[in-house]
Amino acid sequence: MKKVLLLASLLAFSVLGLSAQSFPVQFQGEKPNISDFAWAYVNYELAPAEDEDEEEGEGFYNESIGAVKNAMEKQRANKAQEPGVTLSIDQRNGFVLYEWKDPDSSNRLRVEMCYWNESDGKHKIFACGVYYFDGDKYSTGQFDGLTFYRYDNAAKTMTYADDLGFDVEYSTEDGAWVTYDLPRSGKNITVNYWYDNGSKKQKTLQFDGRRFSF
Repeated sequence: MKKVLLLASLLAFSVLGLSAQSFPVQFQGEKPNISDFAWAYVNYELAPAEDEDEEEGEGFYNESIGAVKNAMEKQRANKAQEPGVTLSIDQRNGFVLYEWKDPDSSNRLRVEMCYWNESDGKHKIFACGVYYFDGDKYSTGQFDGLTFYRYDNAAKTMTYADDLGFDVEYSTEDGAWVTYDLPRSGKNITVNYWYDNGSKKQKTLQFDGRRFSF
């Protein structure tokens, strides 16, 4: 039942993403870097919805992205991270890795962010992947998923993107749960298929400058 409800929630989040509005990316210099994209994204994700009724409460809050924002704020202020938290921002390779490890168990949260330059020279693609693990095994979490946004160089804004050549999967018909490893080097995405019997398969999504394909 837990997995069925989780999948329903993830599909609902995907539908909501289709109506996402553009949001600005603030940066200094000639072009934004991965820190600028990540900061703009976490603030957008955590901003109250325009139609939210304050009298009805705070509404939906993405705790995973909130944890990443908290870690980024601490890094910006040169403060120590919370116990079990590590944050790596690789400006050269355009990659962010946030990890939280539960000191009392093998549970851990992994959040990856990166971006690609599109071949038209006018856009970039930003991605964020959120996944929970129990040791080295995938363990479905409430906020898990992979999200893409397209950055417009001229407008300096990002908009939800769902036209990248493939559909993000969360499970397969043969019973596998699906996660995606974003590239710290290279341009391709590794797709992981996790089965309840402990087996695991992988495929590669190759980037052609505009879309991804197997």
